[in-house]
Amino acid sequence: MADIDEILMGAEERMEKALGSLHDNFASVRTGRANAMVLDRIKVDYYGTPTPINQMAGVKSPDAHLLVIEPWDKTALKDIERAILESDLGVTPNNDGSVIRLPFPQLTEERRRELAKNCRTYAEEARVALRNIRRDANGAIEKAEKNDGLPEDDARRAEDAVQKLTDKHVAEVDAALKAKEAEVMEV
Repeated sequence: MADIDEILMGAEERMEKALGSLHDNFASVRTGRANAMVLDRIKVDYYGTPTPINQMAGVKSPDAHLLVIEPWDKTALKDIERAILESDLGVTPNNDGSVIRLPFPQLTEERRRELAKNCRTYAEEARVALRNIRRDANGAIEKAEKNDGLPEDDARRAEDAVQKLTDKHVAEVDAALKAKEAEVMEV
């Protein structure tokens, strides 16, 4: 029975990681508000090392539509500006020599729909990952049943537990998608 517990714990751990990945993807989707999380994916070439902006600068949000990036090393200002311009952020940085200002304009209705569509894509990728984890866990249970002499009743109970786990995590994905779509579409 410990074998089944290991399979279930491994599946749950992988499902939690899939949810974490979904939340990271959602955090990178820009809404109408300035959010420092949109900078997390942007890496700056800093002395030959790709470095996240938040590890080399203070990021503040003085109002809902502005981010201010203040690098600790002022020589990195141009590199940060270049990395932001080359990213798919869609915001033009304003460099005044000591800080970079990122003004976030209001999103158009068309752009909001596009971002919501991206969110649905991320959610579907998470659902596919969850189904793949379920398939792997069920395969491991069948293997244990065939090779290790696991009783059929225990195997069915384990498969039911895997299905419940999958349903629970899919419901979490759906709830996260609904919340993110509402946030994106909010004017």
